[in-house]
Amino acid sequence: MGAVVLAISVDSPYTHKVWQEGELSKMVDGGLPYPMLSDPGGTIGQLYDVYDREAGVDLRGRFLIDPDGNIQAIEVLAPAIGRNIAEMIRQLKACAHVRGTGEATPAGWEPGKQTLKPEAGLAGKVCEIWAPEMAF
Repeated sequence: MGAVVLAISVDSPYTHKVWQEGELSKMVDGGLPYPMLSDPGGTIGQLYDVYDREAGVDLRGRFLIDPDGNIQAIEVLAPAIGRNIAEMIRQLKACAHVRGTGEATPAGWEPGKQTLKPEAGLAGKVCEIWAPEMAF
């Protein structure tokens, strides 16, 4: 899909290597297929407001950043809350669609589903085009 995926944490490269070889490679054949970057001290985490100074760790955050460097989606979860890769991929597709067409993708949008064409006359008339049940 043309996306660049990076994993970043305060853990050292050595810790990443041990985790990749001892744990991740058992869950994903060959381990993670993208780089794991080390952010000692949480400098990057602080920039994205996910660094927990007291614990010295980054919260689990996901940022969808477009080619212009603008954040298009953010998700921050507590460690005990599982992530949904399908939702991340759906948002990536929606971001690409919006960028390519200028159309808006309503809640739950999937490729092939109804989009909205932003224009002055749309305000107050979205309910004529889209309904919440279309999100599911």
